Amino acid sequence: MNYREYGCADKETIILLHGGGLSWWSYREVAEKLSSDYHVILPILDGHTGSDADFASIEDNAARIIAFIDKHLGGSVLLIGGLSLGGQILLEMLAQRHDVCRHALIESALARPSRFTHALIKPAFGSCFGLIRHRWFSRLQFKSLRIKQELFEEYYRDTCGISKQNMIAFLEANALYAIKASIADCCAKASVFVGEKENSAMKKSARSIHRALPGSKLQILPGMYHGEFSINHADDYVNTVKKIIANRSC
Repeated sequence: MNYREYGCADKETIILLHGGGLSWWSYREVAEKLSSDYHVILPILDGHTGSDADFASIEDNAARIIAFIDKHLGGSVLLIGGLSLGGQILLEMLAQRHDVCRHALIESALARPSRFTHALIKPAFGSCFGLIRHRWFSRLQFKSLRIKQELFEEYYRDTCGISKQNMIAFLEANALYAIKASIADCCAKASVFVGEKENSAMKKSARSIHRALPGSKLQILPGMYHGEFSINHADDYVNTVKKIIANRSC
């Protein structure tokens, strides 16, 4: 597993899992702000530019990260956060290993499978995948994400580096992911976040995740769209992480 690392390895570890089509740099500002107090690891998810493996499934990627934690971090870490696809991988990690972390922060993770969306992905990318390498098209895509402008060059570079096979694979997995029943045995204290401006499927997913995770907290983020919390509001996100760790209400 390839990753970026911040802070000292002798401090407690936080792992942050980026969204599909993004990469470690979407958490860079957060990691920099946390690095004085924590050891922060930003994995590059399978199938993304800079990763060491093609994307096979959410289940496989979750198992690979757990194996990394077992080998290098003593089998458990302080907190794992995940956005969108990264949030789904985090949910799968919690289902596969009930004690993989003490705290979990799930942001904007889809947990309502859509066969309709899944059926559209391959035809859509069959006709327009080549446009991704055009800057004008990439700018339109980037603008629709509503994330801060200074990330565009890294977004464009890394999007161009994702193969068509991997792009389709992780988007299809995202569309069909369902929470496993074994997540009910999770020991982590979980916090679930979703933007007020996100679509209804994402809000319903947040409520489903909240119900599936015993003792979890659900927060609707006023005025926010998909992914804005961790990417555009680093100070708020970092403060929330610290409050979660301190067991205070966030």
